[in-house]
Amino acid sequence: VMLKMDYFMPTLSFKDRGAAVLIAHCTSIGVDRVVQDSSGNAGNAVAAYCARAGIACEIFVPEGTSPKKIDMIRAHGATCTVVPGSRDHCAEVCREKVEREGVYYANHVYNPFFYEGTKTYLYEVYEQLGRLPRHLVIPVGNGTLFLGVMHALDELLAAGCIEKAPQIIALQSEGCDPLLRAAEQGLSVPAAVTPRPTLAEGIAIGRPMRGKEILGYAARYGVRFVHAPEQDILRERAYLAERGVYCEHTTAANLAAYRNYCARFGEAEDCLITMCGAGLKSDH
Repeated sequence: VMLKMDYFMPTLSFKDRGAAVLIAHCTSIGVDRVVQDSSGNAGNAVAAYCARAGIACEIFVPEGTSPKKIDMIRAHGATCTVVPGSRDHCAEVCREKVEREGVYYANHVYNPFFYEGTKTYLYEVYEQLGRLPRHLVIPVGNGTLFLGVMHALDELLAAGCIEKAPQIIALQSEGCDPLLRAAEQGLSVPAAVTPRPTLAEGIAIGRPMRGKEILGYAARYGVRFVHAPEQDILRERAYLAERGVYCEHTTAANLAAYRNYCARFGEAEDCLITMCGAGLKSDH
């Protein structure tokens, strides 16, 4: 098992990959003000790159977002608006502002430039190893990393860099798993679910806006969805910390899901698990 320390980024999560490309695009077309909705990490990243680019920024986050993530957003000079209710409701409130005021929607789910950044995750894995591992563990909420990886797989296969895709292990929280349910039922579009409380706040998306696209790729590439058992997340976080890896809860869920996968399907040899967010972003 290998860990890729993808939180070694300026804002301590992999979302910097997408934010760097998205805000560079905003600069190129003369955008001077953006809004975004986020569970925290994407908001951190967009706020930071907007600060660098001199773009005014407002980030909407749902109640229950880690106060440390909110502090980081505000530290970059962005306005951070905390919205009562679920992550999905937070997105609705943000989109209402976009429609009402015509401000640029720098959203990491809708905007295709974000995926041009997140796909570099897999390019980097290929460059660093000279190959792809046989198994990849990818967390899935709105699918920003998952879809970036899928786009990169398409391109690596088309370029002849690899002959076959690795087995993708896509994880969801036990408290919020619309994509897993849809995949198990053979559906092409996920039904919305009401998220239950979960430590894995970064993937607690009850209505993934790109759900149809995610499930389409999952069917095409034989992706296996598994739960990250809620009761295992803190234990796995402690396990990693004892070995020098201090990660946030959603990242610890990746290891919990890997163990769950191995218990159900057998040992996943030559496996890469992404470490998406630093431990300083979590409260517990």
